[in-house]
Amino acid sequence: MGYIYIGGTIFFTVYGQLILKWRINHFGELPEAVLDKCLFLFKIVFDPFVFSGLAAAFIASLFWMAAMTKFQLSYAYPFMSLSFLAVFILSVVLFHEVLTWQKVIGLAFVIVGIIISSQGT
Repeated sequence: MGYIYIGGTIFFTVYGQLILKWRINHFGELPEAVLDKCLFLFKIVFDPFVFSGLAAAFIASLFWMAAMTKFQLSYAYPFMSLSFLAVFILSVVLFHEVLTWQKVIGLAFVIVGIIISSQGT
């Protein structure tokens, strides 16, 4: 069951990041003036999709707390790096972000790190 909790944490973390990026792209860039920035962010927070992304972060934290009852932090935390992999792949597919060899190599190191760190308890 502990791995389901970690999976839920990753799923809701990735969902939140992708939905926020999608909606931020819709709203455009942050204005320069301080008051305009505040109004802009206030408007964004109440967008239903953005709100769902923020709620997903909260739900991810609940899953993470459940995972902490099953695993040591030093064992479970490296699995959170899988969210980097998922966000990377989905950002390339959904937002047509640039795929570079440097990013691919960096993510390969992350995956190797997860494999190595998951071997110890």
